[in-house]
Amino acid sequence: MREFAGVQSRRQPSGSAPRIYLPFILLLLMFTPSVDSSWWYIGALGARVICDNIPGLVNKQRQLCQRHPDLMQSIGEGAKEWIRECQHQFRHHRWNCSTLERDHTVFGRVMLRSSREAAFVYAISSAGVVYAITRACSQGELKICRCDTNRRGRTSDEEGDFDWGGCSDNINYGIKFAKAFVDARERMVKDARALMNLHNNRCGRMAVKRFMKTECKCHGVSGSCALRTCWLAMSDFRRTGDYLRKKYNTAVEVTMNQDGSGFMVADRDYKRTTKNDLVYTENSPDYCLMDRLAGSLGTAGRVCNKSSRGMDGCEVMCCGRGYDTTRVNRVSKCECKFKWCCAVECRDCEETVDVHTCKPHKKPDWLDLT
Repeated sequence: MREFAGVQSRRQPSGSAPRIYLPFILLLLMFTPSVDSSWWYIGALGARVICDNIPGLVNKQRQLCQRHPDLMQSIGEGAKEWIRECQHQFRHHRWNCSTLERDHTVFGRVMLRSSREAAFVYAISSAGVVYAITRACSQGELKICRCDTNRRGRTSDEEGDFDWGGCSDNINYGIKFAKAFVDARERMVKDARALMNLHNNRCGRMAVKRFMKTECKCHGVSGSCALRTCWLAMSDFRRTGDYLRKKYNTAVEVTMNQDGSGFMVADRDYKRTTKNDLVYTENSPDYCLMDRLAGSLGTAGRVCNKSSRGMDGCEVMCCGRGYDTTRVNRVSKCECKFKWCCAVECRDCEETVDVHTCKPHKKPDWLDLT
């Protein structure tokens, strides 16, 4: 305000000019969409997590952070993991789950649109919190929880009888805390985007539980499985990522119902329940060109696969703009041999390969006219 006041104090030829522009400035500020900060940024803070300094937390999230700082450390590590998984799943796509360094929104304006991509990010992030907290509980890293010892007694599976024992992964606590923490912002408002986020958050949490598996230890003569002790454990997070990636492909477009309490499927011919499907309310941009308003980084300079006809192929990735080919030298390990005892010796082999990258968007000729 000090700087604006200084501008006002200067004598202009027309004293009314600042007053004319002021309403337009205020309208611009009111109607320009902003990207809210998110708890996702915890992953960038690492060991420096201080609850009062994390941008984007609502009051309930800040209270949970202050009450359970060790949990926030786990969530921070989990955030790094689910972002890596997101980038793995979309590494061959125009939108590749790219993040912005030192940006409190993590993904920028691309998350403003209620698209399939936003649906996937909310689901995978919610799943990541469940996975991180459950793992930390089982590994004894948290004071508030431990592994699940509630399963007792004898039961059976396709391999025969076994006893529940050991320590199962405490998935129920992970889901409970993730629901309280991740859903806190969305529960403060009731609009279509909040309902969409809550639905996709739940899908992410349930995806982790879907892939719980039974692990067993055999007790018997010479290691036989005459007696077995078993427990429940989470599968590798990649299985959750693969599952949610398929759900992204089949995500369902929805609209808010009249009373604002839920969704209706946009396609009237769609008969299945959407309980376990990702949902979205807006179509995605094509992500071909740099578009700061939409948050699209474009595909100029992206590496593509000349021989592929899929999403990673140069025709699709480059949006028909063509590609440049650069010949580069790569060094890799080759002719590896096992040397007794106990090392592997390899040679450094150099090979020349062609790297194909998407051409930038060509401006229309008329833009170059003066």
